[in-house]
Amino acid sequence: MDAKAHFRRYLPEAREALLGKLDGLSDYDVRRPLTPTGTNLLGLIKHVAWVSSGYFGEVFDRPFAASMPALSEDAEANTDMWAHPDESRDDIIDLWHRVWAHAGATIEALPIDAPGVVRWWQDTPVTLHLILVHVLAELNRHAGHADILRELIDGRVGRRSPGDNVAERDEAWWAAYREKLAATARKFA
Repeated sequence: MDAKAHFRRYLPEAREALLGKLDGLSDYDVRRPLTPTGTNLLGLIKHVAWVSSGYFGEVFDRPFAASMPALSEDAEANTDMWAHPDESRDDIIDLWHRVWAHAGATIEALPIDAPGVVRWWQDTPVTLHLILVHVLAELNRHAGHADILRELIDGRVGRRSPGDNVAERDEAWWAAYREKLAATARKFA
């Protein structure tokens, strides 16, 4: 199996895991900041879409069709980490799909060792392979953030869809489990 075949398998899986965290949630819940730094589900989707448009666009001189203001040097801090009031959930999901179609075209068009330059890494030379590894790692990192946010919102957990790879236990079991962990932690307080 060639190297691209692995990415053709794992990139869509990671993308679906992240995007799937929005399923069944209200617009309020997908926008709600749940950490001290404001991390929210729709913001994670927007962020990954914006930076992926740069990695699979500008880096390989294959610009994404839409303007990505968050990638400009004078962008407002964290503008890519939340959905602004004039940006609908559908707008961001549509952007997500367009970016990943563009990324797929870049991946198919270029050899795995195609050279590129990442401007925001101090003009670091890269290959398509390195960018694929980097983006896959970032996708999974943000999918992990989304897992925790989703659990905080409604208690649903799981890798792809909520609950698909976590032990099915009742509330009493989970409460006892958490207490066991808390009791262990207290021993080290």
